Amino acid sequence: MTADPYTAPIGTADSYTGPIGTVDWHTGGEPFRIVSASPPAVTGPGLTVAERRTTAMADAGAQWTRALLCGEPRGHADMYGAFLVPPDDAGAQLGALFWHKDGFSTACGHGTIALGAWAVATGLVPAPADGTTDVVIDVPSGRVTASVRTADGRVADVTFINVPGHVHARGVEVATSYGSLTVDIAFGGAMYAVLPLDRLGLGLRVRPGDVTAIVAAGREIRDALNAVRAAEHPDDARLSGVYGTVFTEEAGTPVERPDGTRRLHHRNVTVFADGQVDRSPCGSGTAARVALLADAGELRLGDELRHESVVGSVFRARIERLTTVHGRPAVVPAVTGTAYATGTSRFTVDPDDTLVPGFVLR
Repeated sequence: MTADPYTAPIGTADSYTGPIGTVDWHTGGEPFRIVSASPPAVTGPGLTVAERRTTAMADAGAQWTRALLCGEPRGHADMYGAFLVPPDDAGAQLGALFWHKDGFSTACGHGTIALGAWAVATGLVPAPADGTTDVVIDVPSGRVTASVRTADGRVADVTFINVPGHVHARGVEVATSYGSLTVDIAFGGAMYAVLPLDRLGLGLRVRPGDVTAIVAAGREIRDALNAVRAAEHPDDARLSGVYGTVFTEEAGTPVERPDGTRRLHHRNVTVFADGQVDRSPCGSGTAARVALLADAGELRLGDELRHESVVGSVFRARIERLTTVHGRPAVVPAVTGTAYATGTSRFTVDPDDTLVPGFVLR
């Protein structure tokens, strides 16, 4: 497995070159801070977005800027955002490096939805008053699409069409303080460990009041699986390692629809990186969930998964198409949600401030 992507040098205040402008959005309650004037190390020519992530992880200036915008007092422990970077080629309109308090992630579904909405709402990508416009974005895990639907000149919703997702392993045993647990591991742009929440045996539910206990379990499961290298990507070592733990809960029996398809209703809470809680239903986590449900025959072509988050926001997910990757069955997931602008900021650094680039408390 590659080196821990969440540990890297943080630069000094010399990395600051002036006010940093951001535009903030949220998707299903999960924040997304967009940075157009990205650190110079990640915007130069000749690199793919995957290579830019590797560069950002090793660059003290990029890490310092991430820490400044993500940590307190300018952010918080569960902040999330992206540096905009050049795409791999002219086939995409944008490139994005996703970040959080612990480093740079390989994929982000809620961020892709927000970027699509932002690109259309600001006119960066022209769109009709009524219709659907594709915003193609290169991210470290590959090329994804935010299909933005507009109505009466406003963004109505966005469908995130992901890279192919697949089941990595079924029935993986992991020793924890909760006993021996069985998890499934799937790839949805990043590797996720997935298990029903009731498997912990603690009477927990997908609800805000249980989040503290869920975070502790999610961190322990992730760390235990990564200690034994349980999630080695078959093609790209940069995508290896369990990024998040998805705890699931069924919210009712499948509903048969008049056309013969079904609607499933599940809840989930995703604990990613080092204990961050996704307020949204988690776009790439939902994509991994689609791969698992498709593999089990529970979600078929034409079916829909209503995926609800810990704060009650909802993504609607389906199988866009079936495919094969790395010699194994896979699916291209489509996840629909929406995003909203919450504000703009102009962050500064006082030269006498001793708490730069910031800190994280829980």
